[in-house]
Amino acid sequence: MLKAVIRQKSGAVGMALALLVLAAAVFAPLIAPYDPYVIDMDSALQPPSYTHPLGTDVLGRDIMSRLVYGARMSMEVSVVARLVSLLFGTLLGLLAGYFGGRLDGFIMRLADVTLAYPALLLLIAVIAAVGPSQVSLIVALGIVGWASVARIVRAQVLSVKEREFVMAVRSLGGGHGGIIFRHLLPNCVSQLIIVFSMGLGMGIMAESSMSFLGLGAQPPTPSWGSMISSGLDYLRVAPWLSLAPGIGITLAVLGFNLLGDAFRDVLDPKLRDVTRSR
Repeated sequence: MLKAVIRQKSGAVGMALALLVLAAAVFAPLIAPYDPYVIDMDSALQPPSYTHPLGTDVLGRDIMSRLVYGARMSMEVSVVARLVSLLFGTLLGLLAGYFGGRLDGFIMRLADVTLAYPALLLLIAVIAAVGPSQVSLIVALGIVGWASVARIVRAQVLSVKEREFVMAVRSLGGGHGGIIFRHLLPNCVSQLIIVFSMGLGMGIMAESSMSFLGLGAQPPTPSWGSMISSGLDYLRVAPWLSLAPGIGITLAVLGFNLLGDAFRDVLDPKLRDVTRSR
C-alpha cells in the first residue's frame, strides 16, 4: 500500500512533508540548537543569522528551537485527538449501522447536532467550559471529530452487514460482538485510514487556531499558533516571528492532506482504477 502511495507524485510529496514534521516532533531534543524555554534578553529580536537560523523572539528565545518543539505539540494534540474521535466515532458508527432502529436514530441525531455547530465555535465553547490546556484541547477536538467518523463507519456497515458472509455467520449462531468486531470492523479499516490521515492536517490547523486565540497550549509551551499570535505586534520590524511558524503550519497541513488524498486514491475501490492509470 505504501509503495502505491509513493508512486503518486502527490503521495510522495505528502509522505516527505509528513515524515519531515514527524521527525521534527520525535527528535526535537536532538534537532533544536537551543533550549526553547531559555530567555536571553541580550539576544532579543535578532534577525536570522548563522547563530540563530530563524532569528529570536522578543524574549531572546531561538525561533528554530521553538518551531521544532511546536511541531511536537501540534502532532501530540492532533494524533491523540484523532485517535479519540476515531475510537468513539467507530464504536458508535458500528452500533448504529448494525443494530439500526431507535439506537441508530439516536446516535445519528446526536451526530447531526454536533455537525450543525461550526467546529471552531464548538471548540471554543468546550475549552471555555473546562479551561484552556493541552488536555482540554485534545478532549474538545475528540468531541468535535467523532460525528463525521461515526457517519462514515455507519454507511460502510450498512453496505456490508447484509452480504452473504455476514448472513452465513449469523445463521451459524455467531454473536453480535463477533460479527461486529471480526467481520464488520475489518471492512471499515481502509476508510478509517483515510479519515485518520486526512484528519491530522485538520487537527494541526485546529490546534494552531486555538493556541492563536490563547485557548490551547499555555505559555511558555512552544506552539505554532501562539508563536504567530505573539509575533503580530512585531510584524513590521520582525516578520520572522510569525513567518516561520506560518510556513511550518502550511507545510504540515499540505503534507498530511496530500498523503490523505493518496491513501484515498489507493484504498477507495471507486478510485483504484484511476490510480493505476496514473
